Amino acid sequence: MKEEEIRPRDVFDEYLRLAALDADLYFAHTVRQNFLCPACGEQGAHSFDKHGFSYQECPACHTLFVSPRPPAEAFYRYYQESDSARFFATTFYKETAEPRREKLWRPKAQLINQMLRKHGADRHTLLDIGGGYGIFAEEYQRLYGNKVTIIEPGPELAHACRQKGLTVIEDFLEKVQPEQLPIGPRAFVSFELFEHLHDPRVFLKHLSALMQSGDMFLFTTLSGTGIDIQLLWEESKSISLQHLNFLNPESVCPLIEGMGLQVVDVRTPGKLDMDILYNNRARIKDRFWRSLLARSTEQQRAEWQDFIVGQNLSSHMSVVCKCP
Repeated sequence: MKEEEIRPRDVFDEYLRLAALDADLYFAHTVRQNFLCPACGEQGAHSFDKHGFSYQECPACHTLFVSPRPPAEAFYRYYQESDSARFFATTFYKETAEPRREKLWRPKAQLINQMLRKHGADRHTLLDIGGGYGIFAEEYQRLYGNKVTIIEPGPELAHACRQKGLTVIEDFLEKVQPEQLPIGPRAFVSFELFEHLHDPRVFLKHLSALMQSGDMFLFTTLSGTGIDIQLLWEESKSISLQHLNFLNPESVCPLIEGMGLQVVDVRTPGKLDMDILYNNRARIKDRFWRSLLARSTEQQRAEWQDFIVGQNLSSHMSVVCKCP
């Protein structure tokens, strides 16, 4: 899989341009508060500034995170009202829907089902937190027949999902009440959401209160120790105003388990790290990697990608949790 196939450069760059403008509109004049490491609670050390945000790295667990941080209400407004959020919900999703369905969401539906089957939970009702355009829900229901309920706060995206006949709870997970959820065994999933959370501990505390014994939580997020983020650092397009938390395979476990959930699997099954690095090789400061990428063949980059995944060094991280 190539980055261009699921994230066309011109469309994605326009989204980033709008996001940079929205950073000033929604966050420039907010009162910000110091934020400790979202994984272990340690004080971070300043690493760099980008789009008006200060990024710190935790000296204890190497989590990268934004601090000081605007209030949660500013982010709620941003996701529900901003031009960049609207562009992502309409233009970006519509123009990339079918390639992402084939390359991303159908394989992800199959992988989630395999994981749930491994833990005897493949007949659970699914709840897709931040379900976006609803393509994962469509594919999962089509392939396996399980009902999928989407939890989505964005009005345009929630409307698009309803038009597809999907069941939608139009709200942030932190505001969802138990009586709104389907009865019976459940599996909560979220994809590329964790990096957006204003406070992962608040999110997990509320989620664990909604879960019953035997319920599952499976999610994917960005790992800050992933090779493309480490090499590109502040030049990484993954580091943008909505991405506040970059945990990693080591730091995510104590965070999850501290909220009363059991971590049963953590891995980094990424496919795009080497392609991202190759596409951005001119921005890499490390001479070894800049030279290696310039001289590499497609086959060599594929072999490097396999090695990165095997060593848990991809920036794409998946985590499987269970409510004991």
